[in-house]
Amino acid sequence: MAEPRMIARPLFVATVLAGSFLLFLVQPLVARMALPQLGGAPAVWNSAMLVYQALLLAGYTYAHAIARLPLKRQALIHLAVLALAGLTLPIALADLAPPASQGFEALWVPLLFVLTIGPVFFAVSAQAPLMQRWYAADPDAGDPYWLYAASNLGSFAGLLAYPLFLEPNLPLGSQSWVWSAGYVLLIGLVAAAAWMRRDAPVGDESVISDSEAEPIGWRRIALWLALSAVPSGLMLSTTTHLTTDIVAMPLLWVIPLGLYLLSFVFAFNERSALGYTLARVAPVVVLLAGGMAMVSQNAASLSIGFATVLMLFVLATALHRRLYFERPSPRRLTLFYLVMSAGGALGGAFTALVAPLVFDWVWEHPILVLAGAALLPDRPLVAWMERLGLTGPQRKIAVAALLIAAAGIAVLINRWVIAQDDTLVLTGMIAVALCGVLLLGHGRATVLVLAALMLGRGGYQTLATSLEGSRDRSYFGIYTIRDLPEEGKRSLVSGTTLHGLQFTAPDRRRRPTTYYGPDSGVGAALAELPDIAGPSARVGVVGLGVGTLACYRQPGQKWDFFEIDRTVLSYSRDETFTFLSDCAPDATIHLGDARIMLDRYRDSMSANNRFDALVIDAFSSDAIPLHLVTDEAFGIYRRTLAEDGLLLVHISNRFIDLTPMMAALAERNGMIAVLRSHQDPPFADGISPSLWVVMTRDPAGLAKLLSARPDLSWHRLPPPAERVWTDDFASILPFIQWQNVLGSGS
Repeated sequence: MAEPRMIARPLFVATVLAGSFLLFLVQPLVARMALPQLGGAPAVWNSAMLVYQALLLAGYTYAHAIARLPLKRQALIHLAVLALAGLTLPIALADLAPPASQGFEALWVPLLFVLTIGPVFFAVSAQAPLMQRWYAADPDAGDPYWLYAASNLGSFAGLLAYPLFLEPNLPLGSQSWVWSAGYVLLIGLVAAAAWMRRDAPVGDESVISDSEAEPIGWRRIALWLALSAVPSGLMLSTTTHLTTDIVAMPLLWVIPLGLYLLSFVFAFNERSALGYTLARVAPVVVLLAGGMAMVSQNAASLSIGFATVLMLFVLATALHRRLYFERPSPRRLTLFYLVMSAGGALGGAFTALVAPLVFDWVWEHPILVLAGAALLPDRPLVAWMERLGLTGPQRKIAVAALLIAAAGIAVLINRWVIAQDDTLVLTGMIAVALCGVLLLGHGRATVLVLAALMLGRGGYQTLATSLEGSRDRSYFGIYTIRDLPEEGKRSLVSGTTLHGLQFTAPDRRRRPTTYYGPDSGVGAALAELPDIAGPSARVGVVGLGVGTLACYRQPGQKWDFFEIDRTVLSYSRDETFTFLSDCAPDATIHLGDARIMLDRYRDSMSANNRFDALVIDAFSSDAIPLHLVTDEAFGIYRRTLAEDGLLLVHISNRFIDLTPMMAALAERNGMIAVLRSHQDPPFADGISPSLWVVMTRDPAGLAKLLSARPDLSWHRLPPPAERVWTDDFASILPFIQWQNVLGSGS
């Protein structure tokens, strides 16, 4: 038997690795398939993750249910389930009609993912606990829990493989077939693992059955749930917090999820020196980095982003390590993983479903950080009270003094934050963190210190904004109204991005601002539109914002706006911003995804009433909605434009250079294109730097535009990208400006 067992170990490792690799390869694959219908809002990814966690829970429930059967019967059932699920391959997006009205996206998006990937994801997700149970069926195999570390290593590899290798090199159809081939390989590995354990003892209760296993009380189950729910929810809240308030870098969602998966690798390994070290220093890291969990204003800093993801990794490792040490015997293995997956699903549901409905900001993030701190083992780093020989009453006085000191310094930190004195802020944070470290082991007092530090380091301002009622949260983003009466301005901010600005003085409130000033590409083009297309031109605008562009409307023109978010539209309808009501009160508003609405809209258009100018301005922050810049999308735009119409595309972005792709798309659609870069605007006039591309099939119309304002410089686009983005193939990696990503600490 020695030789088969030597073969069995790598076989089980390969099976677990393959299954987990496929699970995390298929998640971004399906999300990419759904992009043309869903867009790229962070909430979409959170909804997708919630579905995956729910399917994982279902798979673990199934594994726990059949684990009580003889191993041969388990193998037959599981191979049959894998084969039946395989009938749904290759993967293709389910044909599901969009929701009838806005507000149901939180239910519709998960349903779309379930119908698309549900059967195979369910079948594959069950193999990890089953393989560990089958591995432990050999009395000499030893503890199987280390296989879970291997499982998450496979998950991490699959997560990175998609954006780095699969997406840049293969169209979606080929990606689906590659995944299907991997699925067939997995079935073969599962069959081989079952064959390797064909002689496992069937009736040995000490190996297979739960009937005489250790009792598991509800307190222990509750601890398992909490230790798995908090890191899961924190992973999603970190993604939302980063993209909302810190920095919306490309592919940013990969980092929190990848670190979450890696935490299991180091936590489920008793001999991991790194896992032990991270667990010991976790309270210090949580105090320093978690103290910034309520920062929401002027937070665009790479250093804060780095601290946030570092805290996620350290805290998740520490909590998962505690979970590992709370594990039961292998006879309760499937129950343990069932509870773990239930905890993961609970954390995901709280972040993806409950929080967007209950909170006006990412309040789930600091809540989960505090919960994580409370779940850390409460033991001192240094037994300083014992060394000083403090008695019981003296210890209480010391604890009270440290709490008062921490609260007082936190108040000072708030003042230093307002004064923008970064040196004093950092010094104060270190001092408060030291108080928290000294309080370790004294009844969770450190959690109170952490809460005080959060309030001092930006929390007061964030809380005040919520109490003022000047912030709203929708499925598509978090929006804050900021009034600056001393400057006579009102702005709409979405995370770190200025969504729009309006002067409040009656004589200035119709003045276009931010990216839409008179010297911007769009401002210059719309101002000359009557000379180019005539006095009764039709204008379509994708992305309403605060309605700034409406004030370029001239008598006789017909305007249509396309907006996906009802919350954004409400700011114009209730006249929080008056651009629309002042300048284009009779404009038609189309609520829904612009690409879908435009495609429907063109069916009702005749050749004589197509748009003379179509503005594409639906980019949110620095995240690129790929489905709006593909060949299929530009085909829709071209078909809604008049033959000599202007297509105006806003491509301002700190991290991605879209000019080569714009050149390629223009070439593909038979259009000529120019670029207007307005990088040195007068900020005092409310103007922001902007980058606009103007495309048209009419050289004469373009010549009129370029000659109308000799004072404005227009440029040719760079050489086109080698390959045009399509719904089936797109990768942003070649266009990322890494020097800006790495230097975005300003």
